[in-house]
Amino acid sequence: MTKKIPLLLILSILFLSCSNDTSFEWEDGTWVDLTHEYSDETLFWPTSSTFKIDTVFVGITDGGFYYESFEFCTAEHGGTHLDAPIHFYENRKTVDQLSLDQLTGRAAVIDVTAQVTENRDYEIKISDIENWESEHGEIADGTILLFFTGMGAYWPDAEQYLGTAKRGEEGVAELSFPGIHPETATWLVENRTIKAVGLDTPSLDYGQSQLFESHQILFEQNIPGFENVANLHLLPPLGAYVVALPMKIKEGSGAPLRIVAHINP
Repeated sequence: MTKKIPLLLILSILFLSCSNDTSFEWEDGTWVDLTHEYSDETLFWPTSSTFKIDTVFVGITDGGFYYESFEFCTAEHGGTHLDAPIHFYENRKTVDQLSLDQLTGRAAVIDVTAQVTENRDYEIKISDIENWESEHGEIADGTILLFFTGMGAYWPDAEQYLGTAKRGEEGVAELSFPGIHPETATWLVENRTIKAVGLDTPSLDYGQSQLFESHQILFEQNIPGFENVANLHLLPPLGAYVVALPMKIKEGSGAPLRIVAHINP
């Protein structure tokens, strides 16, 4: 019995040391905000209502203390936001039904900026993923997959980011930005197990998509989408942990999203 005590003590010390190291990594790493702020400059789909904020009160109250309060109104799908699977597939998860586990996890970031520089309507190919995996290894199960197109650099210039500043159906006809090719979406659901997918564009599908097939393919499998993600240029291909927390709208098809990433030192 006396010989076992030192071993137990050593194991206990190692366990506590590992626990402390995990906490220390979170404290020492870097947090990156992947969210565009909401304001009158926030970009929305051309046919969507936009973000509006009104002042309720700003100033000194009758009681002699300072007070500020506002009220706002916004469409679900605008700015940095989440697309719930129900958005494009019947009887799939709504915003409030998505688990915290599905909205948090290790990220893989695939850079397609070179392709988009040559063609702003580029549709991300299977080969883009395969080329990334040849360098970084196969995308692990439970990954949050992010595509860095470089379009975020144009935010909030509608002409540059959306391809047009026009509103209504006239604006929809001129949308121009990259997205995920439906064949790539199909390959992902058949060959990889990801939690969610996001990119720095207004939509998972490219600008002139008529059927939004990539949405349908991913959402059928209850894989949510993050759109208009900011600052993807600050993330490494591997090594970031994403936390994506949408406004918890009951039965919502989408919601404003506060998404951040933690990068280990």
